[in-house]
Amino acid sequence: MGRGPLFHSDYKPVFSGHETFPLRYGWLKKAYDAIAADNRSAGNKKVFRDDDAIARFGVGKNMVSSMRHWALSIGVIQDNPVFVDSMETTEVGDFLFGPDGVDPYLENPASLWFIHWLLCNGLQPHFKTTWFWMFSHFSGSQFTREELVQGLTRLIETCGWSTVSATTLKRDVECFVRTYEFNPSQKGTMEDVLESPLAELRLLQGMKGTYHLVRGPKPSLSSGVFTVALDAFWKSHGSSRTLSFEMIAHEPASPGRVFLLDEIDLSERLLLLEDMTRGVYKWSETAGLKQVIRTRDLTDEERWSLLKTDYQGVNELREVAQ
Repeated sequence: MGRGPLFHSDYKPVFSGHETFPLRYGWLKKAYDAIAADNRSAGNKKVFRDDDAIARFGVGKNMVSSMRHWALSIGVIQDNPVFVDSMETTEVGDFLFGPDGVDPYLENPASLWFIHWLLCNGLQPHFKTTWFWMFSHFSGSQFTREELVQGLTRLIETCGWSTVSATTLKRDVECFVRTYEFNPSQKGTMEDVLESPLAELRLLQGMKGTYHLVRGPKPSLSSGVFTVALDAFWKSHGSSRTLSFEMIAHEPASPGRVFLLDEIDLSERLLLLEDMTRGVYKWSETAGLKQVIRTRDLTDEERWSLLKTDYQGVNELREVAQ
C-alpha cells in the first residue's frame, strides 16, 4: 500500500464533475464573483443551477457545472457549513479575485503556479484523484492516455474503491491532458492556442498521442509560491523541526513532485529560504545530511505576505499605468 492521502481509508476518489471541460480562462473569477455577490447566504448555490445561470455566466449548462467544479476543487469557493445549500468565498478566492485581489485576470505566472499547487497538493476537501496521482505517484516520464487509464484502474483495485467505468476514466484522463498540454507548434495568441491557462506552465507536452511530463528547472515558478507550498507540505506532515531534502524532492504532494523540479533547481531554491523567510527556515548540509530546519511555524499573515511578494513589481506597474 502506498503513502499519502489517496491511501487513507476515508478517502473518496473524484473522477468526474468537470463535465469533460478543462479549466478555462475567466472561469474562476466568474464563479468567485457569483458567490461573492451573495456571500454566505442560505441557498446561494442556486446561482449555478437556476434558470438564469446560462445567461449569468455566458456558457452552456454543462460548462456552468464544470466552472463550479473547478472553483471548488481549487478552493476559490467552498461549501458553507452553516447555511443549507450554500457556498462562500475563501481566503484564496479573496486573495486572487476579491476587491483587493492581486491578480483577478491571472496575468501573473505566480497565480497559475499557485492554482496548480492548490489543485494537486491533496489538501483540498474534494481534491481530484487523477491530478494528484499524476503529480505525486506516477513514476514515469512518458505515457499515453491508455496507459493512464490502466494505471488508474490498478489504483482503484489496490485501494478497494468502488468500480469506476472505463468511460469515466477515459474522460477524466482526457480532461487532465487538455488541462496541461502545451503545443508550441500552434499559432495564435496564448488564449487562442491553449485551452486551459494551466497549459502555460508547460508541464506536459504531447506528440502523436504520447505525452511527456516536463521535469527540470521552472524559471517562472516564483519564490513566494514555492515557499508557501513547502510550508503547507511540511505542515501536513506534522510539527518536526527538520525536513529532509529527500522528502521535499520525492514524497507524494511535495513541492519537488508537484512542480516537477529536478534536484539541482530544488537545491537552489532551498538555499534562498533563509532570506525569503527572514531566518524562519534555514537550509542545512552537514555531514552529508541535506535538510531544512524550521525555527518556528510561519503565521498566516507571513504566508500571505510571502505570496504577495510575487506580485509587488507587477502591481506597482499597474498603479503607474492607472
